[in-house]
Amino acid sequence: MVFSVTKKETTPFDGQKPGTSGLRKKVTVFQQPHYLANFVQSTFNALPAEEVKGATIVVSGDGRYFSKDAVQIITKMAAANGVRRVWVGQDTLLSTPAVSAIIRERIAADGSKATGAFILTASHNPGGPTEDFGIKYNMGNGGPAPESVTDKIFSNTKTITEYLIAEDLPDVDVSALGVTTFTGPEGPFDVDVFDSATDYIKLMKSIFDFESIKKLLASPKFSFCFDGLHGVAGAYAKRMFVDELGANESSLLNCVPKEDFGGGHPDPNLTYAKELVERMGLGKSSSNVEPPEFGAAADGDADRNMVLGKRFFVTPSDSVAIIAANAVQSIPYFASGLKGVARSMPTSAALDVVAKNLNLKFFEVPTGWKFFGNLMDAGMCSVCGEESFGTGSDHIREKDGIWAVLAWLSILAYKNKDNLGGDKLVTVEDIVLQHWATYGRHYYTRYDYENVDAEAAKELMANLVKLQSSLSDVNKLIKEIQPNVADVVSADEFEYKDPVDGSVSKHQGIRYLFGDGSRLVFRLSGTGSVGATIRIYIEQYENDSSKTGRESSDALSPLVDVALKLSKIQEYTGRSAPTVIT
Repeated sequence: MVFSVTKKETTPFDGQKPGTSGLRKKVTVFQQPHYLANFVQSTFNALPAEEVKGATIVVSGDGRYFSKDAVQIITKMAAANGVRRVWVGQDTLLSTPAVSAIIRERIAADGSKATGAFILTASHNPGGPTEDFGIKYNMGNGGPAPESVTDKIFSNTKTITEYLIAEDLPDVDVSALGVTTFTGPEGPFDVDVFDSATDYIKLMKSIFDFESIKKLLASPKFSFCFDGLHGVAGAYAKRMFVDELGANESSLLNCVPKEDFGGGHPDPNLTYAKELVERMGLGKSSSNVEPPEFGAAADGDADRNMVLGKRFFVTPSDSVAIIAANAVQSIPYFASGLKGVARSMPTSAALDVVAKNLNLKFFEVPTGWKFFGNLMDAGMCSVCGEESFGTGSDHIREKDGIWAVLAWLSILAYKNKDNLGGDKLVTVEDIVLQHWATYGRHYYTRYDYENVDAEAAKELMANLVKLQSSLSDVNKLIKEIQPNVADVVSADEFEYKDPVDGSVSKHQGIRYLFGDGSRLVFRLSGTGSVGATIRIYIEQYENDSSKTGRESSDALSPLVDVALKLSKIQEYTGRSAPTVIT
């Protein structure tokens, strides 16, 4: 059939500003007539013509509610805007890391490669008719659109008057694999529905030693549990862990992707991954069942991860440091060495200590994966991570939850390679304790104060900046609060000059750095009409190996006291306790 192109008149919607993680709103907002179409057309208009006309784009996501409708709308708009072909993961499912891999790696039967992708996800936010939906655009390197592009998209959303759509193009059956060809005013247009997992699994097999992981999983002493939280990771879990690596299917929890994530919150942390936490022996109820040796979870779009040992939680900051410290021996992809490592500024300095000891290039960047992407594109960084459960490497340009799980399984396999027939395996806890003995321990916690009055939050931050003008006064104050806490040796408002493109990111958080390697960091996020979120990151460094096994809350207590009193958080916000402690 020949489709025709319709120009639809429209008017702008307020607030279509995409962050680094795209545009996120309630489903009901996206369901308004023209809302999604305005944003998609604004994106097409922001891209160079050659990345639209005659190009190949990917359209898929985490399968949350409204995804199936959105894929059809975007496909019809792509056809009308002169795109040559659209690639869709079967049932609209592709994890965010898989999309990045597909842009970078996949070559279709006709030799085509993708120039970008619309990813439909609101990451770890809940899904369903009254919950969240999101859309973001990734570029030809597989990474999120840079600010220069997202600023242009936002600018276009404020002036848009029309969009193009092929209304008479029939809906494509996204459950059936294969290519459907249509003809339009500019010639042929293809929709290629392909298997969600094949390309991604192929990439993972080129990075990791699947045979050694298989041997570990086959050991009667090793048990494993993976929780997909009913997100898109479920589209990969059985194929990866059961079919390829030989794990038992009973080791998979919540691995059927659902539009509403089974009514849960697909965020892999100790609060929301309740079932996994219980199974790993970290829940409140005591069970007679022996927990597995290793547990992990991924979020809605499978770019975040949580790693657990038996009755043992690995902090994301420790996780990236441990992966970096063990990558060269354990993971074939890194056998020739690491180009460098990087972390987001609020993430603990555990990675810094590894970098210093192993003589690796090290970068501290603002929060946002695009900063890592720049370093990776320039060949300066191999492994990176952030405290908010994101870990990754230069195999793609997104964080990657399943990659992190495979990295940990690789480290466990390497540590146990001569020990699979022995009495006791080296455990996750053993690996972490050994790491602390070698590099010291960064006790770490994050306090979130949500929906705080925005003006009060700004005043609190301004006061913290003002205090920095006299460190001697700051140290006097601190000694009055907690006499045994080390002196602050430097304090600043974090600013980052990108070593690749020279761009400068200012006001990225307030830092107080102590003489013993400890840190306090204060950040403000979401200063909208609903109020602001103040985040306080508290980090106590301990390199005396006789003191690295303390309860985290005890070790952090003096510094927590300093953070709360120095910031006068209760005075400014009226809050006597944080909303969330991580």
